[in-house]
Amino acid sequence: MASKEQIIAALRLINTYKIGAKKFYQLVENYGSVIAAVDFVSAKGKYKPWSNEQAEIELRKVEAIDAKIILYSDDEYPAILRNYNNAPPLLYVKGNITALNFDSSIAIVGGRAASINGRKTAAKIAKELTEEGVCIVSGMARGIDASAHKGAMFAKNETGSTIAVLGTGIDIVYPPENKDIYEQIQQNGCIISEFPIGTKAVASQFPQRNRVVAALSEAILVIEAGINSGSLITAQFGSEMGKTIFAVPGTPGESRSQGANYLIKKGAVLVEMSADILPFLKGNKKGEKVQKKQAIQKVLVFENNDVNYSEQENEQNIKDDSLISFLTVDGVSVDELIRLTGKDTSTIAMEILELELSGIVERRSGNKVALINQD
Repeated sequence: MASKEQIIAALRLINTYKIGAKKFYQLVENYGSVIAAVDFVSAKGKYKPWSNEQAEIELRKVEAIDAKIILYSDDEYPAILRNYNNAPPLLYVKGNITALNFDSSIAIVGGRAASINGRKTAAKIAKELTEEGVCIVSGMARGIDASAHKGAMFAKNETGSTIAVLGTGIDIVYPPENKDIYEQIQQNGCIISEFPIGTKAVASQFPQRNRVVAALSEAILVIEAGINSGSLITAQFGSEMGKTIFAVPGTPGESRSQGANYLIKKGAVLVEMSADILPFLKGNKKGEKVQKKQAIQKVLVFENNDVNYSEQENEQNIKDDSLISFLTVDGVSVDELIRLTGKDTSTIAMEILELELSGIVERRSGNKVALINQD
């Protein structure tokens, strides 16, 4: 277990301007220890690491919320994550830290404005995989992520564990409506983040979160993701790391199915149930015997323009009160919008009217509201 001195040194070094994970590890390797590395950086005029006082304050904030910091060198740090040269040098952990010691894991990710069927599928597969000893990793976002966490926690007589990776500080519940899930995960699973206490949701942080989700998992399952969904970033990270990519097929032509269907075209394994996944998980003992007969997945090759990073996690998705982030060109029912946003009927009606007058949305049959395709 890292000493307090080492944790303070790591906090100072990783919070130095222009020093990311790769540079952090290079400095530690060059100077023999994280303490020696931060001493070197402190002596250099062009670097401005956190002061000892800033790091001490951060530690007190961590202790105040009953969380802890683990370093890449600690036994509790997930071995699967340590394999990557840009893995977070330290992790903030809240909840049951033993949940990080798993034999097998899979990331389940997907769209925020997921259908009821999509959410049920995510929860069912997550529950069944958890029953088989597979740890479910996701990002605690609305829709598919939240459903996967719920399914995992419902397994094993409601004692199943799951890992939520945040794109904010570990003390920030984002989105706010997932506060109950945030609290429930900590009972048997854990919440982790690489960002300092108090870090709020910023668009650029979510691809970083997605890389950790991918790195923590043996494989990635994508359900109901749009073609510009952040889930495709996770899939691309996973593919580059040599992970198996799974996808649940959706209705052709439906926008929230385009990402998953596209991945299947690229070579992702088509999944309809948990039994389709288990044979591919090397860490799962029940899957080992079947795996010998299972064809190896095709290597997914992402072209430079396959995933548009500039469109991922856009500002509308960061604003919790933005109705647009829940809408699709296929349409979402007003009742579903009320459920997803937590707003009352009159507020939703007024926001829809404003968007209609702006030419952004249109009403459809079945009391649905849809984005107008601007192409």
